[in-house]
Order: sequence, then C-alpha cells, then structure tokens
Amino acid sequence: MNRFLSSAVNRIDAKGRVSVPAHFRAVVQSRGYAELYAIRQLDVPALDVGGLDLLDRYEERIALEDPFLQTADDMSFFVHGDGAFLKYDQDGRITVSDFIREHTGITTEVAFVGRGNFFQIWEPGRLGAYGAEVRARLSRLRQGTKPGEQPE
Repeated sequence: MNRFLSSAVNRIDAKGRVSVPAHFRAVVQSRGYAELYAIRQLDVPALDVGGLDLLDRYEERIALEDPFLQTADDMSFFVHGDGAFLKYDQDGRITVSDFIREHTGITTEVAFVGRGNFFQIWEPGRLGAYGAEVRARLSRLRQGTKPGEQPE
C-alpha cells in the first residue's frame, strides 16, 4: 500500500513525542521520505503532512498564478514560510512542537488521518466534530439538499 489511509489516535509520551501509526510509517518508508513537512490548514485546526511531493503539489498550483499579483505571494508565504519540517526520528516518532500544538489544540493525544497522498494531524475531539460535519454535508448532498436546507 502506497497511500495514507484510515486513522489512528496515539498518545504523546513524556518527552513530547508521538508515534506515527505503523501503516503510515510504511508509506513514509516506501515513498523514501527523508523528512516530513507540515502545512497548516487554512480553515480547520489540522496540519497536512507529507514529503517533498506535498510541496511540489502546492508549488505547481502557485506556478499557475501571475507572479506579480498578491495571490502568488500569499500562496508562497503559506506554503514556504508558514510550514515547518517535523522532527521525525528513526523509531517513527515526531516531536509535538509548539507549531503543532498552537494550530491544532493538541495536548495529550494526536489523531492521524490518511488523505491519500498525505496525512493530517488533529486533536482527537476536534477531528470527531469535523468528521460529523463532513458526514452531515455528504448526507445532504446525497439527499439532494443544499447546505443549510433541511431534507424533506
């Protein structure tokens, strides 16, 4: 398997580290990631985490913008200046830094969520609430209702 799938919650140890789930570590290894890069999500308290291919994806999108417009500059700041490399040790643990804690609200546990080509890091309670919102939105779509409308 070469995709980040499923989810798991792991506890932060006394040294402030958390083990990346084994099935995620296998993907990290198979993709040959020497380091992990994290980017803050804009609209939810989560981090997108991946290898340099995650950066490549964002940079391809930035390249479509006019370099003289503010949008390209803002996108570059977001991707290049507002992200961080995570400390990922040989045992498959990452250090839960202030960068992670401040954006996510993580305190004692970390939820890992597969997103195919990357994974996300969440505070478990916030992930649960977000998951409920996602399922509700998809249910409304399936029933043919628009956001904010009640199904008949």
